[in-house]
Amino acid sequence: MNRVVSLFAVIMLYLVGCQAPKEKTVEEMSEEELVAYAKGVHERIITLDTHDDISTSNFTEETNYTQRLSTQVNLPKMEEGGLDVAWFVVYTGQGELTEEGFAKAYENANDKFEAIHRLCNEIAPDRIELALTSVDVRRIAASGKKVAMIGIENGYPMGEDISRIKEFYDRGARYMSLAHNGHSQLCDSNTGERDSVWLHGGLSDLGREVIAEMNKWGMMVDLSHPSKAANMEMMRLSRAPVIASHSAARTLNDVSRNMDDEELMMLKENGGVIQTVAFKSYVNKVKHDAYNEKAREVVSRIAEEEGFEILQWSEVRKMETAERNAYRDKYIEIREKAKPLIEEEVHPVAPPVDVSDFADHIDYLVGKIGLKHVGISSDFDGGGGVYGWEDASETFNVTLELVRRGYSEEQIGMLWSGNLLRVLDEVQEIARQIQAEG
Repeated sequence: MNRVVSLFAVIMLYLVGCQAPKEKTVEEMSEEELVAYAKGVHERIITLDTHDDISTSNFTEETNYTQRLSTQVNLPKMEEGGLDVAWFVVYTGQGELTEEGFAKAYENANDKFEAIHRLCNEIAPDRIELALTSVDVRRIAASGKKVAMIGIENGYPMGEDISRIKEFYDRGARYMSLAHNGHSQLCDSNTGERDSVWLHGGLSDLGREVIAEMNKWGMMVDLSHPSKAANMEMMRLSRAPVIASHSAARTLNDVSRNMDDEELMMLKENGGVIQTVAFKSYVNKVKHDAYNEKAREVVSRIAEEEGFEILQWSEVRKMETAERNAYRDKYIEIREKAKPLIEEEVHPVAPPVDVSDFADHIDYLVGKIGLKHVGISSDFDGGGGVYGWEDASETFNVTLELVRRGYSEEQIGMLWSGNLLRVLDEVQEIARQIQAEG
């Protein structure tokens, strides 16, 4: 009998020894272990950024995204940082609501559509491919190539021709906002809060038709930039979930570009997703202003030494494209020279808005409306970026911060791409139903 008991004890000890060791929690990991774990998560999930602006001067045979340009997004930086999907934005600034204004806006949009297709079809088809569905995204990412998608910022280029919605969809656009900084023919902009001057009081009649048309063809409605009244109306009218492609929480930072709790709760009810934006002044304006004031002094000092005049952005926007790009490149060059001095002189007394501040917005939004309604965006090359995620090469730092905060791999995957792709699937399924209804 004793021999049987002893044998049983040996077997139990063996089985216990064969069990997989208990996984460590984040709190139990050393810094080295935590970083290694976060890198594994980052490699396994699909990282997707819903808002990256472009200049078509960087989509030529001589100068393009196969090179490590000064742009925040390009293929080398995407590869370095593990950013899998970039939504390139067909952005048009708001102009006059006239036939001439509409024609010029369409010309601008056409130029950007062509540039994105040129990158994918001619310049670097071996490194990046255009996706039109979530299935495309997963297939392309699994192949090792980067993924391009297209969003439209400001419906101004469609003019008053509603057939342009189908045209833009056929050219690859999968979301569109109805306004930018300035009231469009479709809806009011959030910028109306500056002077309380509104054009439509929300959506125009044409804007209401556009929502139905976007639902019909499977294009996501984007709430970033329109007014609150317009956003609430869009969510009431849309048969499909909507997105905010680059917005943050207004409760944490009271600027008109961010979404307040009433909008957020309606977004949750709609089934949509807010893509939390890593834009310093939208994340923490007070902190950014304090940092910016001191950093600007350093940049101005270097600019003066270089004989370069720093202009207001309103002046820069009025320049012709070539002149504006030349100014921007020189300004970026001076900012790069200033970086070491800024870190040395400014950071200790006025720290910059960083990845942790950005993640505070993600935490707030997840707590307020639930994890499945929250995503991630940068607004790179349109003013976006926070310290630690200043360009696509630093994308891993966002995943690392989310790991530090206790988000699981599944949750991080949902934040980075799963939630947005879920909305895209639902929008396209509803479009099929609408088309089947005739």
